[in-house]
Amino acid sequence: MNLHRTLAAVSGMTMVSRITGLIREFLIARAFGASSYTDAFFVAFRIPNLLRRLFAEGAFSQAFVPILAEYKNQKGEAATRDLVDHVATILLWTLLATCALGIVASPVVVYLMATGLKSDPDAFSAAVTMTRIMFPYIVFMSLVALAGGILNTWRQFKVAAFTPVLLNLSFIAAALFLAPLLDQPVYALAIAVFIGGVLQLAIQIPSLVRIGMLPRLSWNPRIALSDAGVRRVLRQMVPATFAVSVAQISLIINTNIASHLQNGSVSWLSYADRLMELPTGLLGVALGTILLPSLSKAHADRDTAEYSALLDWGLRLTFLLALPAAVALASLSEPITTTLFHYGKFDVQSVNMTGRALIAYGVGLIGLIVVKILAPGFYARQDIRTPVKIAIGVLVATQLMNMVFVPWIAHAGLALSIGLGACLNAVFLFLGLRRRGIYKVQAGWGLFLARLAGALFLLAGSTMWVAAHFDWIAMQAHPLLRMGALFLVMAVGGVVYFGALLLTGFRFADFKRIAR
Repeated sequence: MNLHRTLAAVSGMTMVSRITGLIREFLIARAFGASSYTDAFFVAFRIPNLLRRLFAEGAFSQAFVPILAEYKNQKGEAATRDLVDHVATILLWTLLATCALGIVASPVVVYLMATGLKSDPDAFSAAVTMTRIMFPYIVFMSLVALAGGILNTWRQFKVAAFTPVLLNLSFIAAALFLAPLLDQPVYALAIAVFIGGVLQLAIQIPSLVRIGMLPRLSWNPRIALSDAGVRRVLRQMVPATFAVSVAQISLIINTNIASHLQNGSVSWLSYADRLMELPTGLLGVALGTILLPSLSKAHADRDTAEYSALLDWGLRLTFLLALPAAVALASLSEPITTTLFHYGKFDVQSVNMTGRALIAYGVGLIGLIVVKILAPGFYARQDIRTPVKIAIGVLVATQLMNMVFVPWIAHAGLALSIGLGACLNAVFLFLGLRRRGIYKVQAGWGLFLARLAGALFLLAGSTMWVAAHFDWIAMQAHPLLRMGALFLVMAVGGVVYFGALLLTGFRFADFKRIAR
């Protein structure tokens, strides 16, 4: 498999997802701005998202994909098919029970997530209602993660990468057409989440049928539990769930802190988070998606040289593309925020506050992405306990940083703590891989980083100089002109950055790689 070509394909699908996601945020910002009701929606949306990460992209995928790859490579089609059927059965019954409990307990869940909303009874009530509407989303999305893990193991990456587009399209349709029809327009966003979950699951079914791996669900979960492979997945999920829970506990604490700050703080962080997700999705998520099956195969084949080379390739590509993205987020926070969100109810204050959060996220962007490259280095070896131990330490460090940064820079301090915590996480993951001899640094990193440093310096200087020639706030009445100005600034930065690399002897052909 050509990893470079596969990454381009997955990143292309992810780019479509992120672009439609930005359109969705633009429409939400224009229609609803940053208020107690948008805070209520973002709080409510984080609850099923949190559980989705526990059951789906996080613990489940980390435990399931390496074992599925082992079955596929070593035990044959029949055993693999049985594993898929039994895991799907257990997952579905667990999700249905969790969903029912969550709908009943929504007031308690919302209160624990954001105690600050209790001071606004209308916003709290709206958050509870939207939580109940969106809770079934975890059922759909966890089954989507199951389907995605199967398809990725069969190296069918494109469909799984495309599915988030459907959620964004659902949001867009709801904001444009459904919201004006409702007495409380923000409820349209919750309905969009439910519909988006259904669509994302439905689109994966034909691909599963084509590879002969559409799960056959059973009414009797006890039969599924008797499968030794299922029990292995569950044993791996216990530490994996704890690992993901640590990150989500940090998110809950941060959301709760934000709910006690100025009205709009939760929304400002959410808008900045959406912008930060563009580079993390294009690079971090895409690389992690294609690396985990390849690393799992290399581990099953006991090919330690290939295992280390895959990690080295992923890290170099991450530094090449993530560092300029971080510089752009930090140096162009106002141009980016105004161009995308400064319309309708999204006022100048929201621009400034979202921009501050974006700068803070930019500081830690490299850590957020590198973690997605290094963590699969442990997961593919079915070692989940080491990342758990590291995550616990990072949680403590993040909250200590919150105590320092939040009184100083309010909501932006929460974003800065998350970013710096991710950098700390990445450092310890790297040291763990090196200490165990799993990853051996290949030659040429010193010259590579020196070239990057020079190019990044020129990138920051050129973009800030060009951006300073425009009054981004005043161009609100001329959105096309503002978009053109942002495109110009980013184009200049891209030419300067990659031009500087080429002039110093950098060759992009060195990043082509074929997975064995």
